[in-house]
Amino acid sequence: MKVLLGIGGADDSLDALSETVARAVEAGDDLTVAVVENPESDRDPEAVVAAAREELADAGLAEDVRRLSGDPGSSLVELAESEGFDQIVLGGGQRSPMGKIRLGHIAEFVLLNARVSVKLVR
Repeated sequence: MKVLLGIGGADDSLDALSETVARAVEAGDDLTVAVVENPESDRDPEAVVAAAREELADAGLAEDVRRLSGDPGSSLVELAESEGFDQIVLGGGQRSPMGKIRLGHIAEFVLLNARVSVKLVR
């Protein structure tokens, strides 16, 4: 499966990175990591790129890490469609006190606009 993982530096993105890399190793997926700018994260995007490359290298996967510019949600959807990805994976989906899932603006945009399967890692 050709998988696109979108990460923006939030803690849930880094959790999604670890889980998706492990899944890619186990399933033999072709994994591309796209680093987007997330205004809700204090992490430097270059530090996120370095962390993604290190995680992929440690797992023995190709270091296909890209830095996307512009609107994060739009950039992820456009990349997934233009390069024929089978799935987009995102971190996100925190639970409210009432038990409902709260989505960040990037995850919400991707879920509503992607024409491929979207997986949320919580």
